[in-house]
This record gives sequence, C-alpha cells and structure tokens, in this order.
Amino acid sequence: MWFVYAMICFAAWGVADLFYKRGAVEKERYSHLKTTIIVGFVMGATAIITIFVNWIEFNPLNLFIYFPVSAMYILSMTVGYFGLRYLEVSISSPIQNASGAVSAILLMIVLRELPDIYTIVAIFVISLGVVLLGVFEHQKEVKYLQETDKKYKIGFIAFMMPIFYCIIDALGTFLDGVYLDDFEKTPLVGVTEDNLENIANISYQLTFLIVAIILAVYVYEIKHEKFELFSKKSGGIRGAQMSRLFAALFETGGQFAYVYAMSRNGIAAAPVVASYCVMSLILGVLFLKERLSFKQYIAIGLVIAGIITLGVLEGLSGAGEAAEEAAGEIAEIAALGSFPLC
Repeated sequence: MWFVYAMICFAAWGVADLFYKRGAVEKERYSHLKTTIIVGFVMGATAIITIFVNWIEFNPLNLFIYFPVSAMYILSMTVGYFGLRYLEVSISSPIQNASGAVSAILLMIVLRELPDIYTIVAIFVISLGVVLLGVFEHQKEVKYLQETDKKYKIGFIAFMMPIFYCIIDALGTFLDGVYLDDFEKTPLVGVTEDNLENIANISYQLTFLIVAIILAVYVYEIKHEKFELFSKKSGGIRGAQMSRLFAALFETGGQFAYVYAMSRNGIAAAPVVASYCVMSLILGVLFLKERLSFKQYIAIGLVIAGIITLGVLEGLSGAGEAAEEAAGEIAEIAALGSFPLC
C-alpha cells in the first residue's frame, strides 16, 4: 500500500503548490508567514480531530521527541513560501523536490536496506528526472536574468530559497525515515505498530499549530496586519487568503498519505513523493500559463516512467507475498493430514 499512499501525496501536494502560488503575493511583506499560519491552523485542527475521533492516547512528550523532524519540515515550507513570492512554481518546485534524491541516498546508507536492483534503478530514474528538472530550471533562470527581465530580477537570496528548501527538506525526510522505519526502535513513546503513523503525524501537526499561533501573534498583533479570509482582492491577486486555505487543506491531506508511505517503504517512497513537482509543473502550465521546454518534458517522462516501474514492482511483490502466504497455509494444513470442508 505504500505506493498508493505515495501517489495520493504526489497528487495532493502538486495541487497544493498551485494554490500556494496563487496565494503568494509579491507585494505583501508577510505573505509567506500568513500562508504558514493558515497551514498550521488547518493541520492543528486536523490533529485534534484525529485524536478524539480515533481515541488516540497521545503523549505530549512526543512533541519534543519528534521536534527535529517537525522543525525541518516547517522551516523548509516557510522558506518555500517565501521563494514563491518571486519565483514561478515551475522554477521553485523542481529545485525544491530534488531533496528526494538526497533523502533516498541517506536512507539507504544509514538504514543499510538495499532493495532489489529493479527498485534501485527505478529510484535512480526518478531522482535523475527530478534533478534534471532542477538543472533545466536553473538554466532558464540564468537566461532570464541575463535578459534583464524585471520579473526575474529577484536577487540572490530569493533564488536561494528553493535550494535551502531542498537541503532542509531532505534532512527532514531522512530523519522521518529513521523515526518511522521500525516501531520497536523509534524514539517516540507510547506507540504501537498500528498507531506509529498517527502519533508521528499528530506530533508534527500540533507543533505546526504552536508555530502558527506564535506567528499569528507576531503578524496580526505586533505588526497589525489585517486578517481578511474572504477578501475579494489582496495585493493584486484575488482571493489570496482563500487560495492559502485550499493549499493548506491539500497539504494536510497529502501529509497523512506521506506518513503512511514513509513508514511502509521509506527508501522507495521518498523519491516518488519528491516527484510531485511533476504535478506542479503540469498544473502550472494548465492554469498559470507557464511554459515548459522540450528538455523539461523529457525529464518529466523519466519521473513518470520511474513511478510506473515502482508501482508495477510493488504489485508483483504483493502478489508474490500473497502466493507464498497461501502456499504456506496449504502446507501447514497438509502436514496435519486433513483439509477443512469448503
């Protein structure tokens, strides 16, 4: 099931990128912080609902234990929101999502779990496609800067944001793989094999809520920014706050799928999830009228081919395990010398 969860995350986070971009207002100084606030409150509400609906016993100590992972994700996302104020999603998303290649390699080295050769090749193809997308977008960015296009004269700091995101998010994904690899070895307390994903997810979401509350006090109380969720126009973009809200909802849905995917097969799931930039690029072309080069389409083809390969391999693996289990049960019954009546 890891592949199904990874693909749900792939789609949800791709759609979230579209709304993040629509909610990123260049002239609004605290646009990225407002996005972080909305995402934090949505995630926090989801965590509280999950606790009460599923009757989960959550130990608050896990907020501190899981904090290194939560901090990496929250920081990388805020950095990414800042970059989207100035960069096209087709530029920022591929560079950011090159983190999948880094995290997959780290997981292989530290956990010392090498999958079969076909899975390794598929991971390599996905990672290669994502990295190439980042390279091609960097080339396009340099070209735009050389042509003195005012829209892309954003300065060194803005262009570095997706790169910072890539590094920080890779560290978070790596730590997540370590935390969720085995429920018996995880540092989280009060977890079982059944609730490991929920405990980790709740820890992250509640930490995000705390950060959102702190930022809300800073932005709306100290800096006296106006909160207009249903404003018709904000900084030149209609419905910026509503776009942020929709982005938060898709982000949260993708987060649920992400945790389940990582806990079941972190090595293979990491590059699949990281390739959600493909969805972002496609949606950018369709709805934001962004243009892709022929080389970018080739890179996207590599990513899709790798994802399909992993899906086929997972299906074959699941069928093989089911066949082995059935054969084992038949052998046990045969050893008893009798067969149950059907």
